[in-house]
Amino acid sequence: MHTPSSSSLGDGDEILDVLIVGAGLSGIGAAAMLQRRCPGKRYAILEARAAIGGTWDLFRYPGVRSDSDMYTLGYGFKPWLAAKAIADGPDIRAYIEDTARSHGIERHIRFNHKVVRASWSSADALWTIEAETGDERTLRTVRTRFLHMCSGYYSYDHAYRPRFEGEDAFAGRIVQPQFWPQDLDYAGKRVVVIGSGATAVTLVPAMAQTAAHVTMLQRSPTYVVSRPSEYRFARRLQKRLPAGLAYWATRWRVITESMLLYRVARGKPELAKRKIVEMAKHQLGPNVDVAHFTPDYKPWDQRVCVVPDGDLFRALTKGQAEVVTDHIAHFTERGIVLRSGRELEADVVVMATGLSLSVLGGARIEVDGQPYAPSEHMAYKGMMLSEMPNSVMTFGYTNASWTLKADLTAGWVCRLLQHMDRSGQAIAVVRRDPGVADEPFLSFTSGYVQRAQALLPKQGSRRPWQVYQNYLQDMFTIRFGRIADGVMRFGPKGQLP
Repeated sequence: MHTPSSSSLGDGDEILDVLIVGAGLSGIGAAAMLQRRCPGKRYAILEARAAIGGTWDLFRYPGVRSDSDMYTLGYGFKPWLAAKAIADGPDIRAYIEDTARSHGIERHIRFNHKVVRASWSSADALWTIEAETGDERTLRTVRTRFLHMCSGYYSYDHAYRPRFEGEDAFAGRIVQPQFWPQDLDYAGKRVVVIGSGATAVTLVPAMAQTAAHVTMLQRSPTYVVSRPSEYRFARRLQKRLPAGLAYWATRWRVITESMLLYRVARGKPELAKRKIVEMAKHQLGPNVDVAHFTPDYKPWDQRVCVVPDGDLFRALTKGQAEVVTDHIAHFTERGIVLRSGRELEADVVVMATGLSLSVLGGARIEVDGQPYAPSEHMAYKGMMLSEMPNSVMTFGYTNASWTLKADLTAGWVCRLLQHMDRSGQAIAVVRRDPGVADEPFLSFTSGYVQRAQALLPKQGSRRPWQVYQNYLQDMFTIRFGRIADGVMRFGPKGQLP
């Protein structure tokens, strides 16, 4: 684990220009962008954990990887040069660490600082941030003119964990991927993985390499597609072009293809479903029922899972693993009894049952002494919440690489800060338009999204309050759209404009 040293916060006398919360993929990217475009700004990064990497340091379960290719999950300013397009967790973590090290960002990070409260004062045009530090959770404070939340969208401390009848009687071990025990030895043992999302389809083939047998137990099917772990066209470009140019050519090809496929999937869902299921059936062969990979919802109503080089399908066809679609009745000493009456014997049960979403890192927010609930407010361009001044949250795409939107957001923050400097304004805020109808921030039907609807902010029925999930549309809106667009309000310190 890479844990560079850093100082803790002072006692509130320190005033920063920008405070970034989170030293994961988004936070390190935001810092690099800020240094390049606003070199005079004084900033710090608060990281709740003891290391760089965010998600890619937290998750340590077998086979952990991204289901987005690194040509788009990687930063636009730092080419991904490794052979694998679908990279594993340790390689992604090393990429983030190398970015922080090579850009001199490490010295700006204060580790083991968990932000628990952020209070805005219009009189001072400042945020006062309280962070817990150390085992004793000592409170430290810092003030900043601008707050950039790069803390992700889920809780690092809690995962979604349903409870089942009879668990206490189970003689084996129950574990969660988010808190993977490093002492777990599953070699030669029978494993049941509960779930059908990205984590489950990653765990099954990885654990099947040494386990006696792995069963993926799902309540309902998920769309799963195979993609090559290495892109041959990318390797060809790297041989013929300079590294930077080859990276950008590959990046834009992947962006264009993914946008086209998504548009077809949403515009012609029955065609897309048929093609996805046909591809799965071809890889599964005659001995695995493709019904286990035939959902009753449309593609991209929930995220489509990606398996590199068809590793999940290969484990199933070899008999190293199986998929069971059923509901849990109860646990027994030996394993799990299903509603159908079948019993799955197990030594290890993995609860890959989903994330617990969190907004703004779970911190308590106050604006001019009043509690602020994100769920009661609307997101401007998917980045800035109404009535929450001088602050931006990074929230990536659900249908493409997270970093594409994170990069756009980081660039927009720099444009906003430059505009405020030129115009001599201390406060920037958007006010919610009562004439714009509420819509869910995320349109996914996935359980983890539905469980969090009461926490998430809203999006609006028209621009600039819509969340597009479209990189090209966002690029023109965020990268090239006017900062002073008539919706964003500016003013001096004293009161909200």
